[in-house]
Amino acid sequence: MVITKASIIGDVLDYAPDTAKFFFEIGMHCLGCPSARGESIEDACMVHGTDADALVAKINEYLDSKN
Repeated sequence: MVITKASIIGDVLDYAPDTAKFFFEIGMHCLGCPSARGESIEDACMVHGTDADALVAKINEYLDSKN
């Protein structure tokens, strides 16, 4: 699975639950909330004032290293 800014957070967490740590690192502590699970990474980053491109790159790098 390749993660993009349009990826839904819940889908990412379902695919790789261990990626939650990257969301926690940037202050997204509400990952269990229904609205958070349904948001895209881009939308959530905008709300939290963080860089979606940097988060996506970090998650994809992590996932690539596991394969």
